[in-house]
Amino acid sequence: MPAKIKTAAVTKSKETIYIDVDDEITSIIEKLRTSKGTILALVLPKRATMLQSVVNMKLLKRAADDVKKNLVLITTEKTILPLAGSVGLHVATTPTSRPAIPAVVNRPDDAVENISEPIGLDDEAVEDFDSQAQAATPIGALAAAQKPASLDDEIEETEAITMPEEDTVIEPSATDKKPVPKDKNLAVPSFDLFKKRIALGVLAAILLVAAWVLAFVVLPKATVTVATETRTIDTDISLTLDTAAKTLDSTKKIVPATAFSLQKSYAQQVSATGQQNNGEKATGKITVTNCTDNSITVPAGTSFTKDNKAFLSAESMSVPGSNFTSSGTCKEDGKRTVNVTAVKAGAAYNLAPGTYSFSGSTAKVSAYGSAMTGGTDDITKVVAQSDIDTAKEKITTSQDVTAMKQSLQDGLKGKGVVPIPSTYLASEPQITSSAQAGDKADTVTVNAVVTYNMLGAMQSDLEALVKENVQKEIGNTAKASQKIIDFGLKKATFAQDQPATKTSASVGLKTRSVVGPELSIAALKQQVAGKKSGQIKQELTQIEGVTDVKVAYSPFWVSSVPKNVNKITVTLD
Repeated sequence: MPAKIKTAAVTKSKETIYIDVDDEITSIIEKLRTSKGTILALVLPKRATMLQSVVNMKLLKRAADDVKKNLVLITTEKTILPLAGSVGLHVATTPTSRPAIPAVVNRPDDAVENISEPIGLDDEAVEDFDSQAQAATPIGALAAAQKPASLDDEIEETEAITMPEEDTVIEPSATDKKPVPKDKNLAVPSFDLFKKRIALGVLAAILLVAAWVLAFVVLPKATVTVATETRTIDTDISLTLDTAAKTLDSTKKIVPATAFSLQKSYAQQVSATGQQNNGEKATGKITVTNCTDNSITVPAGTSFTKDNKAFLSAESMSVPGSNFTSSGTCKEDGKRTVNVTAVKAGAAYNLAPGTYSFSGSTAKVSAYGSAMTGGTDDITKVVAQSDIDTAKEKITTSQDVTAMKQSLQDGLKGKGVVPIPSTYLASEPQITSSAQAGDKADTVTVNAVVTYNMLGAMQSDLEALVKENVQKEIGNTAKASQKIIDFGLKKATFAQDQPATKTSASVGLKTRSVVGPELSIAALKQQVAGKKSGQIKQELTQIEGVTDVKVAYSPFWVSSVPKNVNKITVTLD
């Protein structure tokens, strides 16, 4: 029977130390040395790897003996129990259980570990242990030899640490080398596996319920098509949309309108194709000969042209008339010379001497120029007006009219009105350019801002106009049960009589309305909810004007109309 460990009368004689899984053997020994009590209970964590070595276990035992403290390991680890027994350490399953030195099982392949120098212990405090001399001694014998004889004697019998009888381990003798056979009939249940099975079961139940809800609540739908005795009536009226109107004028067909606008910016960049010669301009002299009787005046800035090259006079000059011979031949003595400069720079204006024409030249008044020199070339790329016009054209062609119309219609629908697509209007682009014609630049960017507009009308106003026309067609002899089943506005067409503005437009409305028995879609849904096809057909065909009823289910496993009216679609055919 193992010795009992009793607590001392003084509280400080017993102390419990909790070991962390990351603690090293040196830190555990340090905690042991600095503890206050004489009886120490070391509570080990699961998988306490630091004490799964016989070397560390011996170090722990020697440290306890060195500071004269009784040590009890609190653990249930099966791998630690034999090691504790081999060094003579007491073990208990809980802090209140009775401690005992675990049994030692000797196996042929047990390795003998050698401790040459304990870690963290003073050399003087460690007992001499000759590993070579004790190599052949069984571990159990060594453990028995190291068991402290005074452990039971030093502990007072004031408060016993009890332990269930089934937890008590009987220490075999040191010479008992036979391992205790395991009872194969005793198996510790796996609580982790049990938890997994419970979790899988709960998950399966949830999935089963979700599948049932999906199959019999969410997915089931039904479509009930009711065929009735109906007829169609066409409406073709002209109306005026006006944002200034407040109420519908059915007599003048003036409908209050709502305007919706969108503004979009465009940008187009093109390469500059113009050229500008920044070289020197050619200069020279022009002599004007006047073979008339009267003097003439050539004003400053007169353009003299030769080979499509123009030169401008620098100053005004008065050219006198010439004298004539007795035979009437002009002596060409009435002449003046003026300095001229080319209108443009460039070497192309360096011309040879020759005759020039000007605004006052005639057969009797001529101009002759000297050689024109000094023109040089210095070509620079500039923006041409054609470049700007090209960018504007690209912006115009890049506009997505279809997309803009759809955006305007969506905006009007968002305001709760029926869009009238024929009132679509795009403003003239507001153009700005990064450079003007003649500016020095490699590229030019043209920006344009376009405003798009569309008008819409309240559906109730359009229905009132359609209803007025339909009632005229039905006449007073119609049955009281006849009503407009479909005004036809979803398929209505609008034609523009004349160009629209941002605030008004004249349009033609064409639609085809359906007139038949007065049936309430909401009431029909309530009536067929939760019923089967045969019962639905029997009930609905009894309504005046109903000729046939068809019921379609989905998915395929559904056999009755859902009770939820939101899952039911009723169509009047």
